[in-house]
Amino acid sequence: MSVGTGTLALSLGLCLCAGQLVATPGASAATPVVTAAQAAAVKVRPKISNSLSSRTINYGGTVKVTAKLINPKNGKAVTSGTVRLQAYRHGKWSTWQQKKILKNGKIGLYAHPKITGLFRTQYTGSTSYLWQTSGAVKVTVRSNNGAKILAEAKRHTGALYKFAAAGPKRFDCSGYTLYVYKKAVGKKLPHKANSQQHYGKAIGKGSKKVGDLIVFRSGSYGYHAGIYAGNGYMYDSPHTGARVGKHKMYGSNYVVRRLAA
Repeated sequence: MSVGTGTLALSLGLCLCAGQLVATPGASAATPVVTAAQAAAVKVRPKISNSLSSRTINYGGTVKVTAKLINPKNGKAVTSGTVRLQAYRHGKWSTWQQKKILKNGKIGLYAHPKITGLFRTQYTGSTSYLWQTSGAVKVTVRSNNGAKILAEAKRHTGALYKFAAAGPKRFDCSGYTLYVYKKAVGKKLPHKANSQQHYGKAIGKGSKKVGDLIVFRSGSYGYHAGIYAGNGYMYDSPHTGARVGKHKMYGSNYVVRRLAA
C-alpha cells in the first residue's frame, strides 16, 4: 500500500492491521446530537388548573368554570387550541361546551347542571402541545322546589296565550300554572284559576316565596293565576295577544298557595 493510501486511511479514522482496514473507536456510531430547533419541536403536555364560580348552586343556576393552561417548561400561557367542558353522566364523560383558548391562556366555560355531579376540562392539543385532561371537581346542586318551579316557568317564556290551552306550546293562565307545577314537582291542578286557589297550603302575602302560586281574585272569585318570581314579579300567561313572561304583579286582592315546600 502506498503512503498515500495510509494517509487516506488515517484521515478516515481507520488503521492498517494485518493488511485489513479496521475502524478506530473514534469512528464508531455516536449518540445523535439534538439541535435546539429539534428540541423546540418536541410537543409539551400543558398543565391545566380550574377555578369555579361556585361549587354549590341552586337548581336552575349556572356555574362558570375557568380553565388556565400553562407550559410547565417555561411557565408561559398556552395560547392556541380548544378546551372542552365535560360532565360525568350515566357512567361516561360527555362534552357540554367547547371554546378556543384565549391569548392569556384562559377560557371561561358555562354549565347549567340539574343534578350534583363531576366536571372537568380537556385540552384537545395543537401543533405545539399534546392533549391534556384536568382533575375532576364536584358541583353540588341544591334540590330546591321553588327553584325547580321557577326554572320550568322561565322555560316557556314567549309562548303565546291561547284560551283553554295547557301547553306545551300555548297556554291560558291556569293552563300555564297547571303545566308548570305538574312538570316541575308532579303536582296536579285543575284547569281553572278559581279552583286552583283552593289547592296547596295557604300562605300569608308577606311570607310568599319564589315558586308559590298566586291567584288574583274579584271578591272571592279567582280569575287569574301566576307563579311568584320574587321582588313583586310573577311568571304568567296574561291574556289574548300576550305571551308568557315575567310581569309586575298588580292589585292586592290575591291569595298565595304553596304547592311544594
